[in-house]
Amino acid sequence: MMGVLSDDQIRAAIGDGTMACPDPAPGQVQPASLDLRLGDVAHRMRASFLPGREARVADRLAQFEMHAMPLTGGAVLERGCVYLVPLVESVALPDDTAAVANAKSSTGRLDLLTRLVTDGGKEFDRVAAGYRGPLYAEICPRSFSVLVRPGMRLNQLRLRRGRAALDDAALQALHARTPLVDGAPTIDGGLAFSVDLSPGPGDLVGWRAKPHAGVVDLDRIGAYDPHDFWEPIRTRERRVVLDPGAFYILVSREAVTIPPDHAAEMAPYLAMVGEFRVHYAGFFDPGFGLEAPARGVLEVRCHEAPFVLEHGQVVGRLVYEAMEQVPSAVYGRDIASNYHGQGLKLAKQFAAP
Repeated sequence: MMGVLSDDQIRAAIGDGTMACPDPAPGQVQPASLDLRLGDVAHRMRASFLPGREARVADRLAQFEMHAMPLTGGAVLERGCVYLVPLVESVALPDDTAAVANAKSSTGRLDLLTRLVTDGGKEFDRVAAGYRGPLYAEICPRSFSVLVRPGMRLNQLRLRRGRAALDDAALQALHARTPLVDGAPTIDGGLAFSVDLSPGPGDLVGWRAKPHAGVVDLDRIGAYDPHDFWEPIRTRERRVVLDPGAFYILVSREAVTIPPDHAAEMAPYLAMVGEFRVHYAGFFDPGFGLEAPARGVLEVRCHEAPFVLEHGQVVGRLVYEAMEQVPSAVYGRDIASNYHGQGLKLAKQFAAP
């Protein structure tokens, strides 16, 4: 069998000890991933690091740690700082099973860079087949300082056996069976998606993070006025100029569908499409877009030079993967998915504009 493991398979992995997940929280098991929970302490680091082959994260802490602070009762992770937090979960993966992590949707929309680190790790967000050991979250708030507590879930882990990704021919066949986008797809190394900069109500096309906003308590849902943290981006020209270092929330032109027997992941940033990064939270669950049209929210950070982004410009690709089993529950109303049927939408902590 090959493919991404489903919710029932993840529960079985918890039951047999493949994943250590004590007292799973309600909703922690998603259709094709497991949410990972913060532990009780955050280590303030001098710099981001990878441990490297045969080195343990705990052994490298002494080299880079500035101080440790308890998260019990709540603690503020300051904008521009790097923290390392041991996670509640750990794994003992079989030799035929690997894992990949990514930030949850709300995490990415807050410009909260969150990456998984493992002992012996040479890459962020990748867990080698057969890995047995602890998991850590590296957290770097980029736009807003955030208030966190133990048990909060900022990133998620997806398990897969074998090569699950569809090639372009298989993706074309899948689209012919179950349309993946509204309109003719562009398939080249995955399903291409483009940015929507057509004027919405009030000429709104997106949001830009304010540089000196307050603290966001991640537990407060719908509590913050967007205008205290974000500047609306309005244009009738169907283009925006991205400023270096600025963070934007935009939306894809295409409505995307993920069939129940597949999952998807945004492909890594490619420099040839422009001087910007297009995603932080890159997992799309089985069932996304099935019940109601749903577009991809784009978390965009510009890099070295100002860059003109125009309506319809291709900004990324979705790589579709086969599920090993169809999940017992898919993305949507039944599991109270936060971004069901979404368009241009900020993180769940912000009230509707």
